[in-house]
Amino acid sequence: MSTAPTEHEPLLLRVEEAARLLSIGRTRVYDLVRSGALKSVKVFGARRIPRVSIDSYIATLMQESEAA
Repeated sequence: MSTAPTEHEPLLLRVEEAARLLSIGRTRVYDLVRSGALKSVKVFGARRIPRVSIDSYIATLMQESEAA
């Protein structure tokens, strides 16, 4: 199962979109960004979450789960 974005999916997501994908709240996404667990970029002053950052964060969660 590939989680890579297709040509129809955006590469950069708004915080609300990232929250929806992760099934968490907007505030929690900002917490993850502040902690460095989720990478983000600014585009003309607007915070965006790269889709690959979400995939990487999920992979990290899965590795931590397997190690526990």
